[in-house]
Amino acid sequence: MNFTESIKNELIYSGIIDQTLKVGDIIPNFILLNAFGQAVELQKLLVSGPVVISFFRGSWCPFCNLELAGLQQALPAIKTLGASLIAISPQTTRHTISTVEKHELTYEVLSDRSNMIARQFGIVFQIPEYLRPILESKGHVLPRYNGDESFELPIPATFVVDRDGKIVYAFVDADYTKRLDPIEIVSILRNIPTVSKS
Repeated sequence: MNFTESIKNELIYSGIIDQTLKVGDIIPNFILLNAFGQAVELQKLLVSGPVVISFFRGSWCPFCNLELAGLQQALPAIKTLGASLIAISPQTTRHTISTVEKHELTYEVLSDRSNMIARQFGIVFQIPEYLRPILESKGHVLPRYNGDESFELPIPATFVVDRDGKIVYAFVDADYTKRLDPIEIVSILRNIPTVSKS
């Protein structure tokens, strides 16, 4: 069994997917630092319109990098619909800066140290000890990226939230190679009544 299948099975058997925030839930307000050390508050973004929140594992994850680039391509359409986009990972600010620069991202990329916010969404899991050497053999030394020894990661997840802070769409999959298509995000936003279509 390969690493992807092992992680997928761990997540399925843990039952964590059933504990994550769902459509209709009100998400907690939060304040996190972006790549440049500036505080970004969710509630202030919601004043202007809906918010798309994408949790990713880190810049070491090739699937995350593809997703981040795809979100950047979809950003103009997302902004035209009056929405904001933020991406969140547990990596340190230094690695967050590197991620922004590498992919020339113009949306907010926030550092959720110790997965404090991801935990409130119910999407945090710990890499089992028997799988950690496999990650390290691929050059993915999590303590170096996240600045702690927890080996905790968020399940890659995307939440679309309306101006009231209510989840109108949630994508959380035990298979970390699967991500919500940015085209679908735009389609979801078009169907939120509060989105400005001017």
